[in-house]
Amino acid sequence: MNQKLIFGLMGGLGLFLFGMKIMSEGLQKIAGERMRRILAALTNNRLVGALVGLSVTAIIQSSSATTVMVVGFVNAGLMSLVQAIGVVLGANVGTTVTAQLIAFNITKYALPAIGLGAGLKLFSGNRKWVYTGEILLGFGILFFGLATMKQAFDPIKASDEFRQFFIMVGNNHLLGVLIGAILTILVQSSSATIGITLALATSGLLTFEASVALILGENIGTTITANLAAIGTNVAARRTAFAHFLFNVFGVAYMLLLFPYFMAFIKSITPGEPDLQILSAQQAESLGFAIGDKPYIARHIANAHTLFNIINVLIFLPLVGVLAKITTLTLRGKDEVTEFHLKYIDNRVLNTPPIAIAQARSETKRMARIALEMFDETMDVVRTQNLKAVVALEKQEDVVDLLQHEITNFLVALSQKSISQEISTSSASLMHMINDLERVGDHCENLWRLTQRLAEQKIKFSAVAMEELEEIVEATRDFLVFVIEGLEQGDRTILPQAHLLEERVDQLEESLRNNHITRLNTGECSVVPGLIFIDMLHNFEKIGDHTFNVAEAVVGKK
Repeated sequence: MNQKLIFGLMGGLGLFLFGMKIMSEGLQKIAGERMRRILAALTNNRLVGALVGLSVTAIIQSSSATTVMVVGFVNAGLMSLVQAIGVVLGANVGTTVTAQLIAFNITKYALPAIGLGAGLKLFSGNRKWVYTGEILLGFGILFFGLATMKQAFDPIKASDEFRQFFIMVGNNHLLGVLIGAILTILVQSSSATIGITLALATSGLLTFEASVALILGENIGTTITANLAAIGTNVAARRTAFAHFLFNVFGVAYMLLLFPYFMAFIKSITPGEPDLQILSAQQAESLGFAIGDKPYIARHIANAHTLFNIINVLIFLPLVGVLAKITTLTLRGKDEVTEFHLKYIDNRVLNTPPIAIAQARSETKRMARIALEMFDETMDVVRTQNLKAVVALEKQEDVVDLLQHEITNFLVALSQKSISQEISTSSASLMHMINDLERVGDHCENLWRLTQRLAEQKIKFSAVAMEELEEIVEATRDFLVFVIEGLEQGDRTILPQAHLLEERVDQLEESLRNNHITRLNTGECSVVPGLIFIDMLHNFEKIGDHTFNVAEAVVGKK
């Protein structure tokens, strides 16, 4: 009996979690662009923030993923504490969609869903149908896992020890909350705790009261994930995670005080008697359950879970500012200002590929703007020979190199996840972009190193040479600005104009080089400055080449 229970529970829970993961990934792939638009709608309005949290969590089927993502955003300075708390409040309601979904008695459709889903995933040539197949496959595996867990509990229905234990949990609500919290912390998934609770309750082992106590505990346990994710982040991010914990603890505390009234209200709005057990074969056949099962309890539990979180949000939404103050007073300290940090990307969102690729794109745009600033400051050094500015330029070059390294690592880690073809293509294009932007930085470094040589040897270019240099500087900068604006706007029509601008830089490099060689031959210019001038022209031409490569990546040619 013990072996059947342990193996059935392990296998069923594994299938349940695996099904949830596949379904969540399929939903993310289909709704990826929509998720980015939802996140872009974030404002300081706490109601909008709560709706955003609710929507994103309902899409990705994981409140832990949403809160971890929010902690990452706060850590990157993209969200304020008050704004983040609003999103987390909404996420708590969004996660209840999972319980509502698995409360449906549709286990008999699990195997057809697995068959149809696997067929679409393996044999469909259309990406949308492949993603739909993933959703159906995950959906089927999830319900098959739930049925496996339910069957695993059958042998213990006759065990007096287990019955006494579950009765004790039902009578002691605080113990139920504690068990629910510990179970969620151990499996690191509120969905898993809900699945186990529903399987136990439907099998007739748990009373409605004991089930709700476990669900309340799960609401506390799920906040531990965000708090673990906040370790090593800045103070604001840790405060966000702590606010999530406080919000749920306060909610569970007042709900335990009002427990009898809350239970009575759930019973009044949900059809059927939650603790009614099927005692005859005829009843079992008509309702689609086994003898001893409780057919109505799953919907009661799901409604209790949803309503608890809705009530909690309605109570705490006007008190977001107060919650922020409590967390600020509890977790004291000032954020350390670091010389360099990644502003947009955060490894915590790798399990949400649409968000991850959007973050990588934002960080790439930032890298492009830094490369343009570096070009402008390099040109100031070339014009003025002010070598003091080189120290700042060297730091910028380090930042560009570090960005290339970090974004590449992030994209490589993302490519190892289950991602759509669209995200895979975008990832490859971004890798090309960051490599070419880093090379632009390298050629800027070459230009200021050449200027250092001029200054050290006390060499000045002639007025004609400086005029010609200004001409190619202007052409190269125009090209860089045009492509970076195209990257920021996602303009996929920039290639024809990019061709013209690159040709202009190439033609200028060739004509100015020939002019300078003529001046060298006629003795108007000496050899050393002449060679440095030609090296500079070559670096401008190379910046043009890499800028054109970026343009090709923007339009999807690379």
